[in-house]
Amino acid sequence: MAFSSSSKDSQRSSQRKRLFAWTSKIGQPPVLSTLAASALVLGLRAVGALQGLELGVYDQMMRLRPTPAPDDRILVVGIDESDIQSRQEWPIEDATMVELLSVLIEAEPRAIGLDLFRDLPIGEGQTALINQIESSDNIFPVCKISSPDNPGVPPPPDTPELQVSFSDLVVDPGGILRRSLLIAAPPTDSENVGAHICSEPEAQLFSLSLQLALYHLAAEGIDLELTAQQELRFGDVVLSRLQPNLGGYRNVDAQGYQIMLNYRSARTAVPQVSLTDILSGDVGPSQIRDRIVLIGATTPEAKDEFYTPFSGGLRDSQKMSGVAVHAQSVSQILSAVLDDRPLLWSWPTWGEALWIILWGLGGALFAWYIRRPFIYAVVAIALLGGLYGLCYLILLQGGWIPLVPAAVALGLASGGVVLLDRFNKSDYGQAVYKQMKSLLRIEIEIDHTKVGEQVAEITDTDYFSKLQVQAKELRERREQQASGASTSAKPAPPSGVEAQGESAQPIASTDDYLQSLKKKAERFKSTSELKTKQDSQEDA
Repeated sequence: MAFSSSSKDSQRSSQRKRLFAWTSKIGQPPVLSTLAASALVLGLRAVGALQGLELGVYDQMMRLRPTPAPDDRILVVGIDESDIQSRQEWPIEDATMVELLSVLIEAEPRAIGLDLFRDLPIGEGQTALINQIESSDNIFPVCKISSPDNPGVPPPPDTPELQVSFSDLVVDPGGILRRSLLIAAPPTDSENVGAHICSEPEAQLFSLSLQLALYHLAAEGIDLELTAQQELRFGDVVLSRLQPNLGGYRNVDAQGYQIMLNYRSARTAVPQVSLTDILSGDVGPSQIRDRIVLIGATTPEAKDEFYTPFSGGLRDSQKMSGVAVHAQSVSQILSAVLDDRPLLWSWPTWGEALWIILWGLGGALFAWYIRRPFIYAVVAIALLGGLYGLCYLILLQGGWIPLVPAAVALGLASGGVVLLDRFNKSDYGQAVYKQMKSLLRIEIEIDHTKVGEQVAEITDTDYFSKLQVQAKELRERREQQASGASTSAKPAPPSGVEAQGESAQPIASTDDYLQSLKKKAERFKSTSELKTKQDSQEDA
């Protein structure tokens, strides 16, 4: 029992030493600053405090990307202010739309997207317009999905359901459009349920951009499929569903099926012509054939314009028309499937957290080892520049990784090391350190009184007495063997206990050790008895 208790105490002492060494390392300025800075940054990011900054930096890097060539698979027919003035029509009448569609259909486009509401007649020609839509399976008119506070807008009358698409777009707080809504269903808690197909909760509606891309890719022999995770896939390309915490977003509304909108460019993403250009014959059939044609209003009168990541800076035109946004979304899908252009992605939450912690640790370490202010400033600028450049290069491959949180963690951790170092060197810091050390220091010394009690218990056992007797016999036999004069006979072979003792250590040292234990126990007993006697006399 005593040996077992002593072994346990030794284990506890070893554990305490390791714990003390570990806590000493944690208390070092680089580690302490990294932990504090990372915890603060991750906490702020979790509650969305850094979302505005992250989105702003994301927009800036999007504007810095190189501009690819226009996507000539798509053509936008924009109804601009000059069309309105020349025809003296607003909105453009149904008869004009019939004339426009007739010219386009004759040129054999791949598909036509009609980004104009035509649920009600506008001037003459609605019947002819409806007939054109019904007789052509590659014309896709739009509707607006209903909501609890909006009845929505139905598609043109008698439009086949497979040709109906919605034109709704999702806008971030601040009015900037960064996401693309591909599939949506009307809400069930609306008073307008069942008024039209775009208000029926059972209807899974496709966006105008998805309908047009789907039709174009089907002609290329690439059909839409669903993965095991219920995500959209064209061939080998998966349009991964946007998650609420993707990239710099925190708890964003990700209802429906959304993806990040990977804009092609600000102004030259796709070729664009006017209504007048088509009707006057300035645009030849070769510019239309086998292309996706989108028709929509580009005039400010339509109030169908949106801020995009390109809206910052010193650009003259800060907004993008809705039909141009749909064209960007179509181009994104076609380019991803046919041209291997990357879609936008981000790391999982744990990967982003590890990235932030590593940058915080890097900032803390360089601040700990670099003490000269000038070199410190140069290295800090170099690290921040390297971080920005690395994030930009990854964005060119479609990756949206944390820049602002990593930069903040780097700055806080390095600044924390500098402040802690100055604090520790100050007189007040030294006094606080000594006080905290005395309060938090883990006691690792052995309790000598407890050890004395254990030794006394051991020496009182029969086993200890037998060990003393055997040790004495062994010592006498060794002395007889060493003298060689007492007898010429061979010494008796050692017993099992003797062999064990001889193999373990010298006999004399074993006997001395046992004698020292016994003397120590006797001294402890004498001291304890004397103390007990003194306590009794004091009580009397």
